[in-house]
Amino acid sequence: MRILVANVNTTESMTKGIAETARAVAAPGTEIVPLTPDFGPESCEGNYESYLAAIAVMEKVRAYPEPFDAVIQAGYGEHGREGLQELLDVPVVDITEAAASTAQFLGHKYSVVTTLDRAVPLIEDRLKLAGLTDRLASVRASGMAVLELESDPDAAVAAIVEQAAAAVEQDHAEVICLGCGGMAGLTEQVVARTGVPVVDGVAAAVTIAESLVRLGLTTSKVRTYAPPRPKAIRNWPPRTA
Repeated sequence: MRILVANVNTTESMTKGIAETARAVAAPGTEIVPLTPDFGPESCEGNYESYLAAIAVMEKVRAYPEPFDAVIQAGYGEHGREGLQELLDVPVVDITEAAASTAQFLGHKYSVVTTLDRAVPLIEDRLKLAGLTDRLASVRASGMAVLELESDPDAAVAAIVEQAAAAVEQDHAEVICLGCGGMAGLTEQVVARTGVPVVDGVAAAVTIAESLVRLGLTTSKVRTYAPPRPKAIRNWPPRTA
Protein backbone atom coordinates (compact mmCIF):
# COMPACT_ATOMS: atom_id res chain seq x y z
CA MET A 1 0.00 0.00 0.00
CA ARG A 2 1.31 3.45 -0.93
CA ILE A 3 -0.03 6.57 0.78
CA LEU A 4 0.86 10.09 -0.33
CA VAL A 5 1.13 12.50 2.61
CA ALA A 6 0.95 16.07 1.35
CA ASN A 7 2.23 18.91 3.48
CA VAL A 8 0.22 22.06 2.72
CA ASN A 9 3.17 24.43 3.01
CA THR A 10 6.59 24.61 1.37
CA THR A 11 8.72 24.13 4.51
CA GLU A 12 10.69 20.96 3.83
CA SER A 13 11.64 20.37 7.47
CA MET A 14 7.94 20.27 8.37
CA THR A 15 7.31 17.76 5.59
CA LYS A 16 10.06 15.61 7.08
CA GLY A 17 8.53 15.76 10.56
CA ILE A 18 5.08 14.89 9.23
CA ALA A 19 6.54 11.92 7.34
CA GLU A 20 8.30 10.65 10.45
CA THR A 21 5.04 10.70 12.39
CA ALA A 22 3.20 8.96 9.56
CA ARG A 23 5.81 6.22 9.25
CA ALA A 24 5.84 5.63 13.00
CA VAL A 25 2.20 4.50 12.95
CA ALA A 26 1.99 2.97 9.47
CA ALA A 27 1.48 -0.78 9.29
CA PRO A 28 4.17 -3.04 7.84
CA GLY A 29 3.93 -2.93 4.09
CA THR A 30 2.59 0.64 3.96
CA GLU A 31 4.83 3.02 2.05
CA ILE A 32 4.58 6.67 3.13
CA VAL A 33 5.47 9.13 0.37
CA PRO A 34 5.81 12.72 1.65
CA LEU A 35 5.06 15.56 -0.76
CA THR A 36 5.97 19.24 -0.53
CA PRO A 37 4.16 21.70 -2.84
CA ASP A 38 6.26 23.33 -5.56
CA PHE A 39 4.84 26.77 -4.77
CA GLY A 40 2.91 28.49 -2.02
CA PRO A 41 3.46 29.86 1.49
CA GLU A 42 6.12 28.64 3.88
CA SER A 43 3.32 28.33 6.43
CA CYS A 44 -0.48 28.53 6.16
CA GLU A 45 -2.06 31.00 8.56
CA GLY A 46 -5.08 32.46 6.83
CA ASN A 47 -7.60 32.09 4.04
CA TYR A 48 -5.48 33.44 1.19
CA GLU A 49 -2.56 31.18 2.04
CA SER A 50 -4.90 28.24 2.54
CA TYR A 51 -6.56 28.61 -0.86
CA LEU A 52 -3.17 29.04 -2.52
CA ALA A 53 -1.89 25.93 -0.75
CA ALA A 54 -4.95 23.97 -1.87
CA ILE A 55 -4.09 24.58 -5.52
CA ALA A 56 -0.44 23.74 -4.91
CA VAL A 57 -1.28 20.46 -3.18
CA MET A 58 -3.73 19.41 -5.90
CA GLU A 59 -1.16 20.12 -8.60
CA LYS A 60 1.56 18.26 -6.70
CA VAL A 61 -0.61 15.18 -6.24
CA ARG A 62 -1.77 15.28 -9.88
CA ALA A 63 1.85 15.30 -11.01
CA TYR A 64 2.90 12.27 -8.94
CA PRO A 65 3.97 9.72 -11.55
CA GLU A 66 3.43 6.38 -9.77
CA PRO A 67 0.26 4.55 -8.63
CA PHE A 68 -0.93 5.22 -5.07
CA ASP A 69 -3.72 3.97 -2.84
CA ALA A 70 -4.69 6.99 -0.71
CA VAL A 71 -3.85 10.63 -0.06
CA ILE A 72 -3.56 12.46 3.25
CA GLN A 73 -3.87 16.24 3.30
CA ALA A 74 -1.66 17.22 6.24
CA GLY A 75 -2.95 20.70 7.01
CA TYR A 76 -5.28 21.53 9.87
CA GLY A 77 -8.37 23.48 8.82
CA GLU A 78 -7.07 23.92 5.28
CA HIS A 79 -9.02 24.04 2.04
CA GLY A 80 -8.68 21.63 -0.86
CA ARG A 81 -9.85 18.24 0.33
CA GLU A 82 -13.00 18.38 -1.78
CA GLY A 83 -11.01 19.23 -4.90
CA LEU A 84 -8.72 16.27 -4.36
CA GLN A 85 -11.75 14.03 -3.98
CA GLU A 86 -13.05 15.21 -7.36
CA LEU A 87 -9.69 14.53 -8.99
CA LEU A 88 -9.04 11.11 -7.44
CA ASP A 89 -10.79 7.77 -7.05
CA VAL A 90 -8.68 6.73 -4.06
CA PRO A 91 -9.57 7.78 -0.50
CA VAL A 92 -8.57 11.31 0.53
CA VAL A 93 -8.24 11.90 4.27
CA ASP A 94 -7.84 15.34 5.84
CA ILE A 95 -6.07 15.46 9.21
CA THR A 96 -8.64 17.89 10.65
CA GLU A 97 -11.50 15.48 10.16
CA ALA A 98 -9.38 12.43 10.97
CA ALA A 99 -8.40 13.80 14.39
CA ALA A 100 -11.90 14.98 15.32
CA SER A 101 -13.65 11.80 14.24
CA THR A 102 -11.10 9.69 16.12
CA ALA A 103 -11.50 11.83 19.25
CA GLN A 104 -15.21 11.05 19.37
CA PHE A 105 -14.44 7.38 19.95
CA LEU A 106 -12.43 8.31 23.05
CA GLY A 107 -14.51 10.82 25.02
CA HIS A 108 -17.74 12.79 25.10
CA LYS A 109 -16.26 16.20 24.19
CA TYR A 110 -13.02 17.11 22.43
CA SER A 111 -11.03 20.32 22.02
CA VAL A 112 -8.54 21.40 19.37
CA VAL A 113 -5.36 23.29 20.29
CA THR A 114 -3.92 25.13 17.31
CA THR A 115 -1.42 27.88 16.49
CA LEU A 116 -2.56 31.49 16.01
CA ASP A 117 -6.01 32.81 16.93
CA ARG A 118 -6.71 33.69 13.29
CA ALA A 119 -6.67 29.95 12.51
CA VAL A 120 -9.52 29.25 14.93
CA PRO A 121 -12.39 30.31 12.59
CA LEU A 122 -10.93 28.27 9.73
CA ILE A 123 -10.81 25.15 11.89
CA GLU A 124 -14.29 25.76 13.27
CA ASP A 125 -15.63 26.14 9.73
CA ARG A 126 -13.96 22.94 8.50
CA LEU A 127 -15.32 20.97 11.45
CA LYS A 128 -18.81 22.41 10.95
CA LEU A 129 -18.71 21.56 7.25
CA ALA A 130 -17.70 18.00 8.15
CA GLY A 131 -20.52 17.68 10.70
CA LEU A 132 -18.10 17.28 13.60
CA THR A 133 -19.05 20.19 15.87
CA ASP A 134 -21.79 18.63 18.02
CA ARG A 135 -19.20 17.29 20.45
CA LEU A 136 -16.63 20.04 20.02
CA ALA A 137 -15.87 21.70 23.37
CA SER A 138 -13.56 24.41 22.01
CA VAL A 139 -10.87 25.42 19.56
CA ARG A 140 -8.05 27.15 21.43
CA ALA A 141 -5.08 29.09 20.07
CA SER A 142 -1.62 28.67 21.58
CA GLY A 143 -0.52 32.02 20.15
CA MET A 144 2.47 30.43 18.43
CA ALA A 145 2.99 30.84 14.69
CA VAL A 146 3.42 27.68 12.63
CA LEU A 147 7.13 28.25 12.01
CA GLU A 148 7.71 28.92 15.72
CA LEU A 149 6.95 25.26 16.34
CA GLU A 150 10.42 24.68 14.90
CA SER A 151 12.26 27.92 15.69
CA ASP A 152 11.20 28.12 19.36
CA PRO A 153 10.06 24.59 20.30
CA ASP A 154 10.29 25.03 24.07
CA ALA A 155 7.97 28.05 24.07
CA ALA A 156 5.65 26.33 21.59
CA VAL A 157 5.33 23.19 23.69
CA ALA A 158 4.69 25.23 26.83
CA ALA A 159 1.96 27.28 25.13
CA ILE A 160 0.29 24.24 23.61
CA VAL A 161 0.33 22.31 26.88
CA GLU A 162 -1.09 25.32 28.73
CA GLN A 163 -4.02 25.66 26.35
CA ALA A 164 -4.66 21.92 26.36
CA ALA A 165 -4.86 21.96 30.14
CA ALA A 166 -7.25 24.92 30.02
CA ALA A 167 -9.45 23.07 27.54
CA VAL A 168 -9.73 20.14 29.93
CA GLU A 169 -10.17 22.19 33.11
CA GLN A 170 -12.35 25.03 31.78
CA ASP A 171 -14.09 23.70 28.66
CA HIS A 172 -14.61 20.16 30.00
CA ALA A 173 -12.84 18.54 27.07
CA GLU A 174 -12.09 14.86 27.54
CA VAL A 175 -9.85 14.49 24.47
CA ILE A 176 -7.36 16.91 22.90
CA CYS A 177 -6.64 17.15 19.17
CA LEU A 178 -3.34 18.71 18.11
CA GLY A 179 -4.45 21.33 15.59
CA CYS A 180 -1.47 21.61 13.25
CA GLY A 181 0.50 19.13 11.17
CA GLY A 182 3.65 20.69 12.61
CA MET A 183 2.63 19.60 16.12
CA ALA A 184 3.37 15.99 15.27
CA GLY A 185 5.41 14.49 18.08
CA LEU A 186 3.97 16.57 20.94
CA THR A 187 1.47 13.96 22.10
CA GLU A 188 3.39 12.70 25.11
CA GLN A 189 3.94 16.15 26.61
CA VAL A 190 0.25 17.02 26.40
CA VAL A 191 -0.81 13.66 27.83
CA ALA A 192 1.58 14.11 30.75
CA ARG A 193 0.08 17.51 31.64
CA THR A 194 -3.61 16.80 31.03
CA GLY A 195 -4.07 13.09 31.66
CA VAL A 196 -6.48 12.78 28.72
CA PRO A 197 -6.11 11.07 25.34
CA VAL A 198 -4.36 13.23 22.73
CA VAL A 199 -4.96 12.69 19.02
CA ASP A 200 -2.38 13.67 16.41
CA GLY A 201 -4.13 14.30 13.10
CA VAL A 202 -1.36 12.84 10.94
CA ALA A 203 -1.25 9.58 12.89
CA ALA A 204 -5.05 9.31 12.88
CA ALA A 205 -5.23 10.00 9.15
CA VAL A 206 -2.71 7.28 8.33
CA THR A 207 -4.63 4.60 10.22
CA ILE A 208 -7.96 5.73 8.72
CA ALA A 209 -6.52 5.75 5.20
CA GLU A 210 -5.07 2.28 5.68
CA SER A 211 -8.43 1.00 6.90
CA LEU A 212 -10.31 2.44 3.93
CA VAL A 213 -7.85 0.88 1.50
CA ARG A 214 -8.04 -2.52 3.20
CA LEU A 215 -11.83 -2.38 3.10
CA GLY A 216 -11.66 -1.72 -0.64
CA LEU A 217 -13.56 1.57 -0.28
CA THR A 218 -13.19 4.48 -2.66
CA THR A 219 -14.60 8.00 -2.96
CA SER A 220 -18.17 8.09 -4.30
CA LYS A 221 -18.36 9.57 -7.79
CA VAL A 222 -22.11 9.73 -8.37
CA ARG A 223 -22.64 13.38 -7.41
CA THR A 224 -20.65 15.65 -5.09
CA TYR A 225 -17.20 14.35 -5.97
CA ALA A 226 -17.81 13.45 -9.59
CA PRO A 227 -14.76 14.18 -11.76
CA PRO A 228 -14.45 17.72 -13.12
CA ARG A 229 -16.24 18.12 -16.44
CA PRO A 230 -13.88 18.32 -19.44
CA LYS A 231 -13.42 21.94 -20.44
CA ALA A 232 -10.74 24.42 -21.37
CA ILE A 233 -8.87 26.00 -18.46
CA ARG A 234 -7.24 29.13 -19.79
CA ASN A 235 -3.77 30.32 -18.82
CA TRP A 236 -3.07 27.44 -16.48
CA PRO A 237 -0.52 26.89 -15.19
CA PRO A 238 0.30 30.62 -14.98
CA ARG A 239 3.16 31.69 -17.21
CA THR A 240 5.86 34.05 -15.99
CA ALA A 241 7.37 36.66 -18.29
